[in-house]
This record gives sequence, C-alpha cells and structure tokens, in this order.
Amino acid sequence: MLETAQKAPSFTLIDTARKPVSLSDFAGKTVVLVFIPAAFTGVCTKELCSFRDSIAAFNDVGATVLGIDVDAPFTNAAFAEKNGLNFPILSDYDRKAVRAYGIAHDDFAALTGYTAAKRSVFVVDGSGTIRYAWVAPNPGVEPNYDEVKAAVAALA
Repeated sequence: MLETAQKAPSFTLIDTARKPVSLSDFAGKTVVLVFIPAAFTGVCTKELCSFRDSIAAFNDVGATVLGIDVDAPFTNAAFAEKNGLNFPILSDYDRKAVRAYGIAHDDFAALTGYTAAKRSVFVVDGSGTIRYAWVAPNPGVEPNYDEVKAAVAALA
C-alpha cells in the first residue's frame, strides 16, 4: 500500500460513458480517490452514498471525489444511477490502478483468480502527493468519513 508523502501513481481509467479520465486531469486540485471492492454490495453502497451526501463539504474546498472499482463501466453506470451518485465512478477493469496503489484484493470473496480493490481512500494534493491514505482491514469496514474530510480541509 502507498503511504502519505509518496507520489500518487498516475492512471487513466474510463468513466460510466467509457470516456478516459486521468489523475493528471486534476493537476493543481485536491482529489479524493475512493476505491471500493464492488458495486451493488451493501458496504460499498453505503460508503459511496455517504460520500454523495457529503459532496458539498468536498466541493466547498475545491476537492474532487472519484469512485473507483474493477466493475465494468456499464455496471458502474447502473450503480451510479440507482444511487444518485454525484461524482464520477471509474472502471479499473484491468486492475492496473489497484495494483499500482498496492490495494489489489486477490481471490476476493473466495473466488479464485478474481481481483477486486481493497476498500481504500487516498487524498491526493494538487502536486500529486498522497496526503492521506487508509486501507480497510477487511471489506466490511468503512472509512472514517470525518477523518477524510479533515484531511481534505487541511489542504484548502
């Protein structure tokens, strides 16, 4: 897993419209990367809806939230629509980002050969440096949302 003060690995992933989105698109801005194991699962839904409900707190300080999982963009589009998500959900279908960030959860849910993302949150500052890093000890644990907000607010 990556830690604070390290450079965030660059990536280009596709959004729900299959358009490329790169971390470098947000140069000079604070970005909150929210990696989830899978769309349409209980804890992942609760987590992304918590970020949805708090989006004003991030927008008010100029931060962008990006949800990332290994699901297909079609699944992510349905998930975002069903839950009224108000930030992009990116597809890491080839698992390059989860591997670059050191958060690949191999054999997820006892499915041999299936790799998902470990539930993780990274706050990246405008220079591309990780200022906050959290990885769940298991997929059932949500992040401390107040801690994430505080990390973002400290960069404002």
